[in-house]
Amino acid sequence: MATEEELFASVDALLEEDPQLPPPAERARLREAAGITQARLAVALKTSTQTVKNWENGRSEPKPPRLEAYQRLLNGWAAKYPAHGAPAAPAPAAAPRPEPVPETFTGPAAPETPEVETDPAPVQAPAVAAAPERPAARPATSSRRPAGKKAAKPAVDPRFPHGPLAVLDGDGSAYGVDGLVLDCPARTVVELVEWTLRESGLGAPKLNRHGKDADPLIVITAAAAVKLGLPERLEDRRGLRLEEDHPVVKQVLKARWQLTKRGFGPWARVYRKAQGRDRQCVQLAILPWDALDSRAWPGVAEMEPADVARVLGVYAQRVITPRGSTAVSGLELMTALRPPTRPVRDEETGNWVSGPNPGALGTEAMDPAPPEGQPEHPAIFHSGWKGGFLHEEAYQWVRPVDLLTDEECQLPYAVGLDLNTAFLAAAARLVVGLSAPDHFHAPKFNPKIPGSWLVDLSHIELDPRLPSPFTPEGTRPTGPAWYQTHTVAYAQELGYNVEPIEAYLRRETGAYLDPWHDRLKTAYVDTLADLGVTKDLDDREFLAAMERHKDTDPAMAAVLSAIKATVKGGIGKLFENPQGKDYQDGDPWPGMMRPTWRPDIRAAVISKARVNMHRKLSNMAKLTGLYPLAVLSDCVVYPAPSPSPLDFLPYAESGKPIPGAFRLGPTPGLAKLEGVQSMLWAVDLMEKGLNPARHVKGGDAVLDDGE
Repeated sequence: MATEEELFASVDALLEEDPQLPPPAERARLREAAGITQARLAVALKTSTQTVKNWENGRSEPKPPRLEAYQRLLNGWAAKYPAHGAPAAPAPAAAPRPEPVPETFTGPAAPETPEVETDPAPVQAPAVAAAPERPAARPATSSRRPAGKKAAKPAVDPRFPHGPLAVLDGDGSAYGVDGLVLDCPARTVVELVEWTLRESGLGAPKLNRHGKDADPLIVITAAAAVKLGLPERLEDRRGLRLEEDHPVVKQVLKARWQLTKRGFGPWARVYRKAQGRDRQCVQLAILPWDALDSRAWPGVAEMEPADVARVLGVYAQRVITPRGSTAVSGLELMTALRPPTRPVRDEETGNWVSGPNPGALGTEAMDPAPPEGQPEHPAIFHSGWKGGFLHEEAYQWVRPVDLLTDEECQLPYAVGLDLNTAFLAAAARLVVGLSAPDHFHAPKFNPKIPGSWLVDLSHIELDPRLPSPFTPEGTRPTGPAWYQTHTVAYAQELGYNVEPIEAYLRRETGAYLDPWHDRLKTAYVDTLADLGVTKDLDDREFLAAMERHKDTDPAMAAVLSAIKATVKGGIGKLFENPQGKDYQDGDPWPGMMRPTWRPDIRAAVISKARVNMHRKLSNMAKLTGLYPLAVLSDCVVYPAPSPSPLDFLPYAESGKPIPGAFRLGPTPGLAKLEGVQSMLWAVDLMEKGLNPARHVKGGDAVLDDGE
């Protein structure tokens, strides 16, 4: 006779078995008896209509957590609509709802530089993003938003019910945002592209009414890559693409799909010519080929597919659906928010035609003014220009050691402050040129006109304990040089006379980066709030929250890092240099062929950011008598009496920060604590000619410009 222990073991084994579903034909009968369509059921279970069809014809079976939900629904219908006219049993009591799975994530950061493609010219936009449930088979880690900070969930576009992207795993599961899991039957890249466009329900609506909807993104895991016939590793590490005779490339072309000029690489784009308004383009991101560069998305490539979908989904909802590196995404976001064209009515024919969109850049690349480019640019190289170039770059300055006082050297600490997304703050309400440059001789300076001015600022003598605002090295100018408008305007603001020798100015102007700034600022602030760093914290609470924010939710910290990399990379892409060992001076290169190749706009952002930094440094000296030891881009190091910036930043008697100097806070342009070291350590680096701001964070960290 079986013992009680053996019986319990047998029962436990039954309980652990997966839920059993009725046969496929019975599933269809129950649904039809309830008067529910396959499409309506698909919406309820957050899957596709085709997946429901597959369940009802026996081609596939649901997986957790959808399996349990589907079984519960079928059990309820079976009680109401029994087979063969049996009397209906009372419906079973509703089982208690399972507790929601805690939000999870894991992370991104830093920049990269693949080219922006222009062939099919798709523009991205975000869609659904909230913390999705993980499939039951996946181990979940806990990470919740702070109490009372629940994220607003955007409305779902009925054309794209399943969000902007999915992560395809080797078993055919395609993990989307908001806990969605689709069954993807594709076994080749061609089948995957066709399934994505016809059945997946993926994509995102345009960000601007004159723009284009975002193409769906499919992220391919290592297991899925093998299943699709792709190599686990790209052998061509320089070109980063499959050979043209690779079987997968041949399959794609044979099926009359096209690849962009970048070929089949980590961010492959497969497309056909649009049919009317319907685009036929799918963006692929192949994880084992380093599509998510570890500098921008550290750790994300090693995450579970559902978590990869969550991280990228939040980024897509707050920033843009990725189409390449964070740098590429930053540049694409500019175009998505300010499309170059809009429909206009032809007065002669009455037809609607494509016309320029006011406030946007044009559709054609524009040659820079001679001082705004670089010597290898074809227009400059072949012109024989010898008149010099703009040198508007971020600060890299160290105060001469002999200018340190005994009182400063006796202070125990060197404290680093870092400005939040300084380049983003500089982009706010920044007026830039939109038209081609015009050349002027001996013009009168006008601080409202964007452009480049040849002017002598060497007569301006400022306190040597501060970096000069006119050069990235912080040294005093030695003669006439080219400067962007903001740099010259600051010299005038300081009370000095400026007499330009010549200038290249733009007549058509506008705040082109405003929507870009506003969207990224909101994304940055909202993501920090998810990590417990909110605007309502006082300075002491802010410092404490920043100290632990990365541990609050590593995944949201990763999204934050990716947002910062998007800012830096997007600005950097405005002046992308030629690449490759075979490049010859005077030859065109892909980057300069884009309408968004605008070194003058990059110079304007950096000039304003550097001027903003100098203004704060100067105000700090006036308010506190403190002078910096070093500056690197947006990080400044001060000698301090304690490890806390609260002990040397200027506050009014009321306890409120005094405007004009450095202030702590979570918004772009405000400061956070970067790191603390000993004053002895800082002086030792300065004596060796090294910059303490580069290393004050610890771990020999190198600060990213503009971050």
